[in-house]
Amino acid sequence: MKSWDVIIAGAGIIGMSLALELRQRGADVLLLDRAEPGSEASSAAAGMLAPADPETPEALRPLAMASARIFPSFVQRLESAGHMQVDFRRVGTIALLEEDAAPHDYRSIPIAKLQRLEPSLSSSGHSAFFVQEDSVDPLLLTQAALVAARNSGIEIRGHTPVAEMRAHDKGVEVVTQTRTFFCASAVDCRGAWSGAPVRPRKGQMLYVDPQALLLRHVLRTPEVYLVPRSTGKTLIGATVEDVGFDKSVNPAVIGQLVSAAAKYLPALASAPIIQSWAGLRPGTPDGLPIIGPTDTTRVFAATGHFRNGILLAPITAQIMADLVQNRPSSHDIRPFSPGRFHSTQK
Repeated sequence: MKSWDVIIAGAGIIGMSLALELRQRGADVLLLDRAEPGSEASSAAAGMLAPADPETPEALRPLAMASARIFPSFVQRLESAGHMQVDFRRVGTIALLEEDAAPHDYRSIPIAKLQRLEPSLSSSGHSAFFVQEDSVDPLLLTQAALVAARNSGIEIRGHTPVAEMRAHDKGVEVVTQTRTFFCASAVDCRGAWSGAPVRPRKGQMLYVDPQALLLRHVLRTPEVYLVPRSTGKTLIGATVEDVGFDKSVNPAVIGQLVSAAAKYLPALASAPIIQSWAGLRPGTPDGLPIIGPTDTTRVFAATGHFRNGILLAPITAQIMADLVQNRPSSHDIRPFSPGRFHSTQK
């Protein structure tokens, strides 16, 4: 009977990055996904790599900063192994905020310099700040990871939802609707589908295609964010809605996002909308990811990354691979322990 070193449930960017890391270390890996691999939250994200975002929880900042530092090499590996570019941009972010709301590593931009940097941008009365952050196209990143995984010999099975991971002899049984798989270790990377305490948080967003180049930097405002792509299109997002697994797109919400964006880039009001969609982010009660061993022997969790799944993928992959291989982690992951919710669930 076939048995794998590691089975990973969830073929989003977290699961695929971990699978690639383990495969690079010599492990035989099986990757299972409830839907088409790479089709869920990872490819529906905005792709802002923003470790210094004021909304990033304080306990998460060291991990986010560490992952941002290794992201360029992560991209290089995926582009090389996946034989495609992922639109990794290092132009930086302009944040429009109240003067007293800027983190210490944000640099104030005088209005004259702002006009030189982004001639089409209106600050609408807000103070402008620059922060050196990167962005990536999550759809391309996920596609590159999927190709890289297949090229490296990782077995990937879509439309195979995992129902249970349970201890068995000296390993783990991974139970699906059609069969049971066996492995030495298993990792839950199912994101919004991981089950309590993880819950889906819906985000609606869209692409517009302006006639001219209106924006070079990522733009964050109090109401909306905008992420330019090298193709010329601009992503506008995103809402945070607690509506379960509903992925429907509300035209009124899309209209509100466009109106909010046009407040800062007036020319966007007439730009054609070329795509709109909704993704489900995996949220947790305290806003922190769940990373570490579970109560079930040799079963681990790497889920609940909420808005930071893309950013945290490379560091999560390294941490989880170390745990699976019984190596000490070089990062403090105690704040992200799966067991921290046990007292609130009873």
